[in-house]
Amino acid sequence: MELNIQEMIFQFLGGLGLFLFAIKFMGDGLQRAAGDRLREILDRFTTNPLMGVLVGILVTVLIQSSSGTTVITVGLVSAGFMKLRQAICVIMGANIGTTVTAFIIGIDVGTYAYPIMALGAVFLFFFKKDVINNIGQVMFGFAGLFIGLEMMSDGMKPLRDWQPFIDLTVQMADTPILGVVVGTIFTLIVQSSSATIGILQGLYAESLIPLKGALPVLFGDNIGTTITAILASLAASVAARRAAATHVLFKVVGTNIFMLFLDLFTNYIQWITGVLDLEPKMQIAFAHGTFNVINTIIQLPLIGVWAYVVTKLIPGEDTVIEYNPKYLDETLISQSPSVALGQAKKEILRMGDFAIQGLEETMNYLKKSDKKSVDTIEQLEEAINNLDRKSTDYLVKLSRQSLSANDSKVHNALLHNIRDIERIGDHVENIVDLITYKENHRIWFSDEAFDEIKEMYLLTMNTVKKAIEALEHQDYNLAREVLKNENEIDVMERKLRKLHIKRLNDGICSGTAGVVFADIISNLERIGDHASNIAESVLE
Repeated sequence: MELNIQEMIFQFLGGLGLFLFAIKFMGDGLQRAAGDRLREILDRFTTNPLMGVLVGILVTVLIQSSSGTTVITVGLVSAGFMKLRQAICVIMGANIGTTVTAFIIGIDVGTYAYPIMALGAVFLFFFKKDVINNIGQVMFGFAGLFIGLEMMSDGMKPLRDWQPFIDLTVQMADTPILGVVVGTIFTLIVQSSSATIGILQGLYAESLIPLKGALPVLFGDNIGTTITAILASLAASVAARRAAATHVLFKVVGTNIFMLFLDLFTNYIQWITGVLDLEPKMQIAFAHGTFNVINTIIQLPLIGVWAYVVTKLIPGEDTVIEYNPKYLDETLISQSPSVALGQAKKEILRMGDFAIQGLEETMNYLKKSDKKSVDTIEQLEEAINNLDRKSTDYLVKLSRQSLSANDSKVHNALLHNIRDIERIGDHVENIVDLITYKENHRIWFSDEAFDEIKEMYLLTMNTVKKAIEALEHQDYNLAREVLKNENEIDVMERKLRKLHIKRLNDGICSGTAGVVFADIISNLERIGDHASNIAESVLE
């Protein structure tokens, strides 16, 4: 048979592109419609294995991407919001949640795809309300799924009578491991198991591949989808890499179990097809769902084992920053307000330690241009912001209790301390942005300018350290030293500005370098101001 290969490839790739766009577009709409609180859901409701699985299912159904859920989870583990065991449960749930897409495809609403897309477009372009826009986006993406699948299916139809393809499908049925490899590689390339399973559903519906050949490809699709999590974890923490490795193990072990019982599983799908009168696409969807549900049931009791295995496979000390509060005990607020106040202070001191670490990492970034420092600083800033919110809420609740006159003063001072430490974190972030701008635009400081910044940086860092230590120990002498240092920082900032203007006039430094230099020392001066505020709260 004569094949128009160009037409077939173009139609298939066009359909694939539309499918991938539609699934992302629909997922974004669902996410916005549900409210962008997915990370909070993942953080708050993964308290036990079963809840972790359920949350994984829910979030994946909302965003229509198990890879998306897994990447968010890997990010949370890397950031310290989630423990490895929690992450394993969420990943298991995500693999069940992603089967919803296959079931949607299995329901043949392709006939109504075009009017649904038209209605979605009306909602998108003729209404201003966000809620209606989000619904329109979901409808547009939903219809796009089926139009993309139809394009791919039409593109693949000529393969039905093409002998090399027939030979390949027969070989996949006779050699199931080949099907697993084909499914894995294809999903690695496309980076969407929903897309490759949709393609598989189309092939099976057109009788281009037998069931016994389709199931190993399905298992391979499930292995291939782990690549997104692996890529997301490469530059992340040790804990994040372990979470990604668990995802791979979960899929590979599940595939091996099902391959051992391939004949039994094939017979089961054929039997359930007869009982439920399933259409071909729905048969693949049912097989996909069964694989992930049974795989989760089998492996859920092994969470501790997998956590141990990946810890051995990926050794190393994890430098995860603990975002969540360690000392804020809600029960103490009503039972012992004084003790609760002390616990709040401990949490604020943790914020201070994070601010100091941020300053140290920023200095390291300035000296060595090490991008890892930027990732650490971002984590530290997020940790400071999280502790700011949680500690402020805690102190607000505490203010409703009956506090002594002294405790009221301490309470008021701590609220101001939180704000000052949070602002130090913001200024650190500003300096990082300035250094990144300097690096990206190849701006160079003269040796004199660099030495001056370093000198001011060390003085500022020392001042912040003394301020946090003064707060911790209520040390008046240290607090006075902080005020003295802050005056020195102010004098130094004015002096360095004048020296740099002279260098600019002498042509030693460029104008752009002068702007970056001035902004860095300005941020350091403001950090000194906030350290001074902390010291004054101690003295008062």
